[in-house]
Amino acid sequence: MERHFTTDYTAILEQVNRIDPVQYGHTRNYVQGAVTYLSPYISRGVISTKQVLERVLAKGYTIPEIESFVKELCWRDYFQRVAQTRDVSADIKQAQTPVSNYEILLAVLNASTGIEGIDTAIHQLYQSGYMHNHCRMYTASLVCNSAQSHWLLPARWMYYHLLDGDWASNACSWQWVAGANSSKKYFANQENINRYTNTQQVQTYLDKSYEALEKMETPLVLSDTTPIMLETTLPESEFIQINPNLPTFIYNYYNLDPLWHKDEPGNRILLLEPDFFARYPVSKNCIDFILSLSKNIPDIQLYVGSFKSLITNYVIKNSYYKEHPLNTGYSGTEEPRDWIAEEITGYYPSFFAYWKKVANHLSNKYGK
Repeated sequence: MERHFTTDYTAILEQVNRIDPVQYGHTRNYVQGAVTYLSPYISRGVISTKQVLERVLAKGYTIPEIESFVKELCWRDYFQRVAQTRDVSADIKQAQTPVSNYEILLAVLNASTGIEGIDTAIHQLYQSGYMHNHCRMYTASLVCNSAQSHWLLPARWMYYHLLDGDWASNACSWQWVAGANSSKKYFANQENINRYTNTQQVQTYLDKSYEALEKMETPLVLSDTTPIMLETTLPESEFIQINPNLPTFIYNYYNLDPLWHKDEPGNRILLLEPDFFARYPVSKNCIDFILSLSKNIPDIQLYVGSFKSLITNYVIKNSYYKEHPLNTGYSGTEEPRDWIAEEITGYYPSFFAYWKKVANHLSNKYGK
């Protein structure tokens, strides 16, 4: 089923208000479960994890009764904290092993793995820019553990297509599955995939015990690999006008917050840097999505070029931007993003170490 993601800010906030965090906790692992579909808006900085949590708590829920939902929000913050202190494009804890290739499976590119739950999810990714989190893990396990492909290029392929593409979250999750950011690789067998994707396949190459999967030779259908070139086509830069007497607020792929300095006069620029998208390419679908989201910000102007050229060419002396690990070469006033627990910073080797601190913080802030 193809999913459409609205780009209207009012509709997005209505979607936040419709969250059922209890039902989410019970069913989120199922492809037809009560997931929120808010991840594209959180990743693009339209809304924040803190904003979502506060809106849900305002309905009267307590942290303990919606802990599963709160944890999933905190996973997103956690990955961002990791990216602030580590290069998530390299193996974080240890090298993935064994690795037979640094390419991508043709069967994954073509959605022809023979595993219906995975192939359907890949088709949906191409059509809608979304893939259920469980299916992301299934795909990564097939690629990295069943076929022994290194995680980096396949992770870049998935990020390229995801409307909610967050490089930290995506890269750390692929590494977790591949054993480069975890103590054990993640495997999924056919029974597990059937259960959560509503399929009934039997006698596939994944229809085995977990012990057998860990020892399995690479199936023939997963043996062909290929390099791929991922490229972003950016729109033409618009003619922009800068009032030198006003501050300039810089928006980008990770910050499209309509509330940021909302009531202050200023120049508002959506900055799309070719060098950034050369390093972290995304599809036309993703670019169209952010251009549409940017319309929620009154009087925003589009600039395609480097941060330095923007500042230099328009003699901007008073610029503001939000912190993000992928911002490089920015200057001016850096402002923090919204965090669920802004005081808890630095690197934690596991989410559970991070969560222990956050849970204590939330208990103190919101009560039991």
